[in-house]
Amino acid sequence: MNIATRTILVAFCIAFVAQAQQKPAVVATGLDVLIEKGFEPIAGKRVGLVTNQTGIDASGRGIVDIFLAQKAFRLVALFSPEHGFEGKLDEKVSSSKHASGLEIHSLYGDVRKPTREMLEGVDCLVFDIQSIGCRFYTYIATMGLTMQAAREHGLRYIVLDRPNPIGGERVEGPMLSGVDESFVAWHSLPVRHGMTVGELARLFVKEREELNGLDLVVIPCRGLDRAMLFDQTGLPFVPPSPNMRNLYEATLYPGVGLIETTNVSVGRGTDTPFERIGAPWIDGNALARRLRTAAVPGVSCYPIRFVPASSKFEGELCQGVAFVVEDRRKLDSVRFGFEVATALRDLFGASWKSEKYVRLLANRQVFERFRDGASASELMNLAQRGMDAFVARRRAVLLY
Repeated sequence: MNIATRTILVAFCIAFVAQAQQKPAVVATGLDVLIEKGFEPIAGKRVGLVTNQTGIDASGRGIVDIFLAQKAFRLVALFSPEHGFEGKLDEKVSSSKHASGLEIHSLYGDVRKPTREMLEGVDCLVFDIQSIGCRFYTYIATMGLTMQAAREHGLRYIVLDRPNPIGGERVEGPMLSGVDESFVAWHSLPVRHGMTVGELARLFVKEREELNGLDLVVIPCRGLDRAMLFDQTGLPFVPPSPNMRNLYEATLYPGVGLIETTNVSVGRGTDTPFERIGAPWIDGNALARRLRTAAVPGVSCYPIRFVPASSKFEGELCQGVAFVVEDRRKLDSVRFGFEVATALRDLFGASWKSEKYVRLLANRQVFERFRDGASASELMNLAQRGMDAFVARRRAVLLY
């Protein structure tokens, strides 16, 4: 191939890639579908909007700006979840004012469910937040509690659906069992539920007595298939929280995130949260050898040292392991999480304080078997209990 031909070929390839990058999204979110419908479900309404920085349309416009520009309805109140309206905070969040003058009512401060005063003058609530597909990611609890408030005050509740970033097919236990519901364990769900927020809203109305009679409207995505990975949707991934920065972290989160209530760093205060773990008392080489022996498909690891700039072990040298997600479709994240937890227990049991492992696991029987020394495989078998029933329960509410 001569230089001229090679130059032309390279130029063609660059142009082809650039054109491919400019193609419109394959999937339209519930927000985009609502816009296409001319906002019909909220026409003439005074709207309260539950959202954060993830509520954007196909062109990247924020939902608040879109709603404020409409004359068919009136936006009268804003509500923000954990991490705040801009998704930047890892702490208790206070209410604040939007640039438009609207109150932003924080639902991650002293109040988790909108009060009567917050809902004064509101005819309907609209929810548009990108969640992660994991039971203990708190945005679904915020949705559930705002649904309760809507039911109690006779308001319509509208969910603008978005894809599940970690997929709609894989479902992984254990189920919530033997512990009380909480903000990180809302409703009878497995750790990885494989559902969108719209589907979860339909499940909540179907199964929760306090939501009977709620005027629920779900605006589904168009073009979404359950088998899609998020990067196949053509949609931009907006980090939904400060430490959920990419799809690798999102895929690891249902397993690695389970241990973050214990005395282990999960990488907060580093550039790669949930893609690493560590502590001053961990032997990174030993932990890496143990996890390589487990040979969980789709992920590998290597020993590292790091110093978190904030959060747990701030300023302290930690040894640990970094995780490399090699195939998101193959990775059973909860199984991998069990391998990590049993390795910490077996190798560093004198230093690892595992009592709080039950908080996000939210299954008393699995935790007790873990504490008694069960292997990761035994825990996985136990975690399957109730999963067939859950799959049957969710089938009736799936949209895609």
